[in-house]
Amino acid sequence: MTGGRRRWAGAMGATGPVPVTWRRIAMRPDGAQPRWGSARVPRGPNVPHRTRPAPPALEIVPVIRGLLDLFRAKRLPVMFTEFAYSPGAPVLIGRLHPEHLPAPPGAPRGFGLPSSSCLEGTPSAETVPALAPGPDEPVFRKRGYDGFAGTSLDGALRARGVTSLIVTGTMTDICVLATVIGALHREYRVSVVEDGVATLWPEIQRATLDIIGRAYGRVVTSKEIAAQISRW
Repeated sequence: MTGGRRRWAGAMGATGPVPVTWRRIAMRPDGAQPRWGSARVPRGPNVPHRTRPAPPALEIVPVIRGLLDLFRAKRLPVMFTEFAYSPGAPVLIGRLHPEHLPAPPGAPRGFGLPSSSCLEGTPSAETVPALAPGPDEPVFRKRGYDGFAGTSLDGALRARGVTSLIVTGTMTDICVLATVIGALHREYRVSVVEDGVATLWPEIQRATLDIIGRAYGRVVTSKEIAAQISRW
């Protein structure tokens, strides 16, 4: 990380982790769901279809799981967000990113093509089983990238007295960043776990974390968060 990294002194107060949009779309190693390759996948609307898993996303699963176990042991609130596109409630994202549109049977899938990515009613819109929410952990379905927009996440956090958030999930430059900005504008102190978030491109990962550290919150490691919470 660069000099944009921010640290806050003292305790974080009431804290709740918000795993952001942890979908199966980048996780299924068997290739059953559309995935767009490794960190070397090029960007742009005309990228050919890829079916290799995304290593950065696979690597953060045990990191997030460890934090979930710690928060649950400490009886701290845990909440989930999931992005799900619905043809019944079309939003601009469906026009900008047609990958979310239903894929015709037998048709090719990939960037710029209807691929049923994060489509409501499909496994790709669900949190991965390894990070499945507990029975008392709310899941907020969103139609856009910001976990606060159009959901009751803010009210649920305030009802539990939460003032600081620990954010993990995918994609760092899309859902994570949008939710972090939304949290700041609602007066939450935000900590993004740098080894608990992922995107497809290393340079975008570095740039996004740098932006977050400069303007929107602090960037920390899972070990730093675990050490702080373990002292409570």
